[in-house]
Amino acid sequence: MLSKLDAFFAPDEAALKLRGMRQEVIASNIANGDTPGYKARDIDFGQAYQRALSAAQPARLQMTQTDPRHLGGNPKQQLETDLLYRNDLQPSIDGNTVDMNTEMANFADNAVHYQASLTFMQQHIAGLRAALQTQ
Repeated sequence: MLSKLDAFFAPDEAALKLRGMRQEVIASNIANGDTPGYKARDIDFGQAYQRALSAAQPARLQMTQTDPRHLGGNPKQQLETDLLYRNDLQPSIDGNTVDMNTEMANFADNAVHYQASLTFMQQHIAGLRAALQTQ
């Protein structure tokens, strides 16, 4: 039963984790906007999300159960993302490739997508709750 719930929420979990990681990368770009030689980074969300969804289930670790009521272990799969360099539109003389307008737009866009992912997850939870209460 728990593995089915895990599979049901896996897309939402992957989306939230990747959006959070991307938000950190974009925030780092904004923070280093005046750092000489800093190269702007980003995550290809679409590619990373597809990779997370198509990844094989990790092998279950056998854990020692000291009580028959203990639940079995299920190690969470680590998300693999490639941290890419953003193509510079207009690099500065000091070699910094952060374009503050692009970074702020990406930050806001990613925040909206993160909020949408949270809303989808809340709707999934509400649907499960409604299904459990009708029985």
